[in-house]
Amino acid sequence: MPRDGRKSMPKRATQVILTEKEREELVQITRHHRSEQQQAQRARMILASAQGDSNAQIARELRINVDTVRLWRDRWVGLQGIDLDTLSVAERLQDAPRPGTPPKFTAQQRCQMAALACEAPMKADRPISQWTGREIAAELMKRGIVEQISPRHASYLLKKGVCNRTASAIG
Repeated sequence: MPRDGRKSMPKRATQVILTEKEREELVQITRHHRSEQQQAQRARMILASAQGDSNAQIARELRINVDTVRLWRDRWVGLQGIDLDTLSVAERLQDAPRPGTPPKFTAQQRCQMAALACEAPMKADRPISQWTGREIAAELMKRGIVEQISPRHASYLLKKGVCNRTASAIG
């Protein structure tokens, strides 16, 4: 409440105006059974915003936090100045890049790590039946997959299930 005791007016939600092409692509994303669910949810938020629904209404209907609706509505409006040929509707609904340190290993290196982790150690002339952090780290560096990796980090990747996770992501 302001200092003078009067109630402040709630901020009006950013208006969303869609082109016909944007509307068609958003509807297609919500109807396509292979659409990523987060992306489909975001498309629903934008479509409801364009119909004039309030952030609170959309949040109630979609059973999500009102701040999430506000974030995506504002993000959409902020990106509308960019031509669809440059940034597609689907790209506009993607997560923003995460802050922090970039990944240490490339996707290709991770795939090679997974392949090695799925290999029997004996195939690599290692006299062991299961990979250890020290053994797999040494083998990764020996093969030139990575320049440097600690046994502890290699062990973490093994425990994390890099073999199963990467294989399911590829297949």
